Amino acid sequence: MKRLFTIFLTMVFVLSFTTSVISGERFKVGGYFTAKCYTKEGVLKWETRTHNMCFDTGINALLDIMFHGTTQITTWYIGLIDNGSSLAAGDTLASHAGWTENTEYGTPATRGEWTEGAASSKSMTNSSSVDFTMNDSGTLDGAFLCSAASGTSGTLFAGAAFTGGDRTYESTNVIKITYTISGADS
Repeated sequence: MKRLFTIFLTMVFVLSFTTSVISGERFKVGGYFTAKCYTKEGVLKWETRTHNMCFDTGINALLDIMFHGTTQITTWYIGLIDNGSSLAAGDTLASHAGWTENTEYGTPATRGEWTEGAASSKSMTNSSSVDFTMNDSGTLDGAFLCSAASGTSGTLFAGAAFTGGDRTYESTNVIKITYTISGADS
């Protein structure tokens, strides 16, 4: 699956470059996070879908892997954003002054693995949601995609602040996150 993703991106970049040269158009990559919060009884409490921004580190990694021969990142993780929703292009896992990571993950105890499906129609998403059973009450401001299960090293690819602001959750609520990434020429 991960090899197919690499092949897909290579094809999209080659086609995009050709299109850009001929018509002045540019290749765009982006995506969105869908978050749903359920009570322990399985009742939907809230839902939001938010377009993301791609961080500089993520764009650089994409370009390096596709065109510079850098080793492919084979596992990606979804984390939750708490305490602020000011994301900046220069944010990294080690330095992001406008937001903090939520640490009330519960189960799993760290960021959840994003298990992507194969690309189709210039888009890819996780084959099943990343589910967090929260171990405390609080608020969430957004989500992010990175290459590390925990800690501050690794590649921060994309993130988003939830549309409509903070979302509350209770202990034992289940937060289900999907991330969809797409490529297009425009």
